[in-house]
Amino acid sequence: MVAARAVPTLQVDNDRVRVTRWDFAPGAKTGFHRHEYDCVIVPVLDGALGLSGPQGSTRAALVAGVRYFRQAGVERDVENVNPNPFAFVEVERKQPG
Repeated sequence: MVAARAVPTLQVDNDRVRVTRWDFAPGAKTGFHRHEYDCVIVPVLDGALGLSGPQGSTRAALVAGVRYFRQAGVERDVENVNPNPFAFVEVERKQPG
């Protein structure tokens, strides 16, 4: 059985930043990917995500409105491990300060 895919909605994309809202049904995944830019993730809801990558798998508990940072180059697949939908907004910085 193939997992449902998370749904990206591009909100802003210009020469400085890209802002994408990611919506996940229960069990949905982003698919394995590599982050091209540094990014800040802001959860829209409380919940948990499963993270799988070359370094192994882990779970991250997230709180609505509490952001976290990821550096460019991170490789992973992200899965909604909650029994309910989940969403976050990803802000990628394309240019150095």
